[in-house]
Amino acid sequence: MRRLFWLAMGVTIGALVVRKLSRAMEKLTPAGMAGGVASALRDLADAIGDFSADVRAAMSEREAELRRASGLDGTGQNRPT
Repeated sequence: MRRLFWLAMGVTIGALVVRKLSRAMEKLTPAGMAGGVASALRDLADAIGDFSADVRAAMSEREAELRRASGLDGTGQNRPT
């Protein structure tokens, strides 16, 4: 019974210490630090999205150029005879 009491006491004290340390770390950490990581990830996602949009636009432009050059655009120009 004594061991169970001391085990429960140790767990309780450990949990309280962890909570106190967590709160102290939150106070010492700059407010922008936690938001900085999320902001950086958001910026990275935006950059990747912009890059993929640029690639899609360039692909569409190049496809249109190839269609015009090969006569597949339906205008009737440059058709092989």
